[in-house]
Amino acid sequence: MAASFRWLLQLHKDVPKAARFYSEGLDFTVNVCTLRWAELQSGPLKLALLHSPIDQSKQKEYTSLLSFTVTDINSTVTKLMALGAELDGPIKYEIHGKVAAMRCIDGHVLGLYEPL
Repeated sequence: MAASFRWLLQLHKDVPKAARFYSEGLDFTVNVCTLRWAELQSGPLKLALLHSPIDQSKQKEYTSLLSFTVTDINSTVTKLMALGAELDGPIKYEIHGKVAAMRCIDGHVLGLYEPL
């Protein structure tokens, strides 16, 4: 029997803040959220958030990269910036669509893609 994917784990200093970021910024459903653990879902993808005493945002390198297809990159960028994210370079207008990278809370990076 093949293994089945369970969830992707990210470490965060403030788990409820991170859960709110994904919930309000990318419309994830919050299945459970405590001070130390959260499980969020978007379609079949489950994202687990675990408390870490280490401040990941002080790291120079990226801690993870998650890529999302969005219907409106400009409104998604605006929403995520209001929740504390920063653009990691400009929005790029490629022949296949728009792309952007956002540096989020605790050093994680989101790739956004809006197809044409």
